[in-house]
Amino acid sequence: MPIYHRLGQIPPKRHTQFRKPNGDLYYEQLFGTIGFDGMSSLLYHQHRPTMISDIGESIDVSPKIAVEKNIHSKKLISFDVEPKADFLDAREPLLVNNDIIIGVAAPKDSLSGYFYKNATADEMLFIHRGSGTLKTLVGNIPFEYGDYLIIPRGMIYQIEFDTEENRVLYAESFTPIYTPKRYRNWFGQMLEHSPYCERDYKLPQDLETHDEKGDFLVKVKKQDMLHHLHYDSHPFDVVGWDGYNYPYGFSIHNFEPITGRVHQPPPVHQTFETSAFVVCSFCPRLYDYHPDSIPAPYNHSNIDSDEMLYYVDGDFMSRNDVAPGNISLHPAGIPHGPHPGAYERSIGQTETKELAVMIDTFRPLMITENALKIDDGKYYRSWVE
Repeated sequence: MPIYHRLGQIPPKRHTQFRKPNGDLYYEQLFGTIGFDGMSSLLYHQHRPTMISDIGESIDVSPKIAVEKNIHSKKLISFDVEPKADFLDAREPLLVNNDIIIGVAAPKDSLSGYFYKNATADEMLFIHRGSGTLKTLVGNIPFEYGDYLIIPRGMIYQIEFDTEENRVLYAESFTPIYTPKRYRNWFGQMLEHSPYCERDYKLPQDLETHDEKGDFLVKVKKQDMLHHLHYDSHPFDVVGWDGYNYPYGFSIHNFEPITGRVHQPPPVHQTFETSAFVVCSFCPRLYDYHPDSIPAPYNHSNIDSDEMLYYVDGDFMSRNDVAPGNISLHPAGIPHGPHPGAYERSIGQTETKELAVMIDTFRPLMITENALKIDDGKYYRSWVE
């Protein structure tokens, strides 16, 4: 996260005495990445952040792979995933490889009664239905329909929904999620041609400091195991912090599309990147304005990437028979393109209202048992005239 932010009380200098009104010390914690070489924040706690009193059960939550080597284009009906009460139980992994877990969730209740930390993956939550507040030890982020929430690994959080009807697309990334390099100058500032800028970020606010002792359950996901750790003090006991490593939000509605006289390639929609995959946002935009332009995308070969597209809302002009919550998978190795008729009917159109999230992975995606349950089974034949 290449922007400095701070909340609460912090001392004038790093790694120096910082005392409470009664003279006791606050406890400093470096929340950093890539050893001591990556982005980091300094947090100041009421109590030691290390006070584990007990370690309970550990549950295997590894995705159940059904198809390891896939060549079928697929359409998954994610709204067929049944809602569940618990935030973690509601998560259903659908497409996975060694770099990423992509899934959906329909949680009915807020994450309460425990805290959660993903110790091995950055998380991206895309809010398709619902609203609420992401609550973390470094502050709160209100969210709503269309928001991406980027949560760095190791961040303890809870999520509070305002309604029972919630739909979330999520990705767990084992490499850090960054803003695209080509959007930033060498200082880290977003450039003038970037489709969004720092003003669009939803930064943590309303730092809640809990000075409480007791028994607090933190569920920690590490190496496909969900460990139950009990802490002697409330995890949200930070009185202040500053730095660059923290969760943030960004609304897909604030992505400013890049257009041209002829059809622009998918990288113009890029929103986030890692070394293993990219995330793109397809947003309402004007079509190409060359007099002979064909707004629909040309057929193209997925030679190096598996392409997953999550349809959010609107009319996705290159596809026939897709609806909100549908997920298409176009695997590397075979070409794909507009459905029959879409190429022709795009000519003369001036704009699109489509809204979708795309994840292109640089290694093949495996199909889980959960995914096969919501597969329409015939999508790969939908290009046959």
